[in-house]
Amino acid sequence: MPQPRDLTPFIHQVSALVDAAMKAGADDADAVTVHGQARSVSVRLGEVEGIEASESEDMSLRVFVDGRVASVSANIAADPDILARRAVAMARVSPRDPHQALVEPELLVSAPQDLDLFDPTDVSSEELRETALAMEDTARAMNGITNSGGASASAGSGGLILATSRGFLGHYTRSGFGRSVSVIAGEGTAMERDYDFSHRLHFSDLDDAETIGKRAAERAIKRLGARQIPTGRFPVIFDPRVARGFAGTLAGAINGASVARKTSFLRDKMGEIVANASITLTDDPLRLRSPGSRPFDGEGVAGERLVMIDKGALRHWFLSHSVAGELGLKTNGRGVRSGSSVMPSSTNLAIEPGERSPADLISAVSTGFYVTDVFGPGVDLVTGDYSRGAAGFWIENGALAYPVAEVTIASNMKDMFLSMEPANDIERHFPTASPTLLIGDMTIAGK
Repeated sequence: MPQPRDLTPFIHQVSALVDAAMKAGADDADAVTVHGQARSVSVRLGEVEGIEASESEDMSLRVFVDGRVASVSANIAADPDILARRAVAMARVSPRDPHQALVEPELLVSAPQDLDLFDPTDVSSEELRETALAMEDTARAMNGITNSGGASASAGSGGLILATSRGFLGHYTRSGFGRSVSVIAGEGTAMERDYDFSHRLHFSDLDDAETIGKRAAERAIKRLGARQIPTGRFPVIFDPRVARGFAGTLAGAINGASVARKTSFLRDKMGEIVANASITLTDDPLRLRSPGSRPFDGEGVAGERLVMIDKGALRHWFLSHSVAGELGLKTNGRGVRSGSSVMPSSTNLAIEPGERSPADLISAVSTGFYVTDVFGPGVDLVTGDYSRGAAGFWIENGALAYPVAEVTIASNMKDMFLSMEPANDIERHFPTASPTLLIGDMTIAGK
């Protein structure tokens, strides 16, 4: 697994659903199938804890009747005619929604690109077991590691098939391979936990098991002897695996759905400076071999690379067709199917790298905090308020001095983005990517 899946029955069914809906009296209709299969093995302390395998296919039909819309879900064995009549009957008694409609034919992609999203490598359960054990064994062999939170390895694939009454029929499938391990260093009240992982579309791109295990162990060991730090205002530097969360938060704030519902702290900032001039945020659905890529969105539109924030200035919202209609705009191909609805979302999102290295950012801070982990919800997209628990390392005289735990960092996202500087490191193996980030001033609540 993953193995190429025969999509013919799904293609026939979504086409039949659309045809049946039009015969039942719909003005327009689309049908979608989201399918997936996965296998995973988890281990702990040298023993297999679980072996899981799953397959799924979720199908839905959406119909439009006289400015009204309704959706129904079904399995592949459902009778198209019965399902279509039910959907049309529901739509006729639904309230009108002037923004719900199919995308105009001229916006539909005519020839979806091959983005190299699928790897047919077959990974057996035994291979997954051996990989998980190798990660854990490597980590546990490191001096200072006293326990394990477990390790897992997985392989799977999934995709989407979409048909519309306006002539679109397309599908794509992507694979996914993952490895992760969590370990504990120290004993008693001095224990510290950390982890590492690798997830790629192509099996050959995965980090090897021993490297992942070693990195997880080293991270846990470095956290031993953690202290609290003084309360005050200091520069804060975020490790890339934490910094990715800021890219995601920024994406939520410039999501057209949040803007339309007035639940974003950036809802009135289009065209204005919302971040430091060193911050450029891009989104690219057509990057080859990338986890957030797709040849078309959930409505059949091929998005293009967009510079969402250009040198600090806000240039675009993430838009689906209906959300774009609410805002008086045109979709930019960011619609994502969520059950029977379509909402905008990012694809391959990245805060683009800056000019200074992470070491340069650290060396320029005389006293500050390098964050490697955050926890707690603590982000309010309506006001921009930010407050989260954090752990990492204290910076003294431009160098990491000692591990830190049990502190809270706080500020407002508006101020944080305006003082943010990216380093020149970035890994684009994630659908949301970011380099190391420096924020010039935050409140730290310590001892």
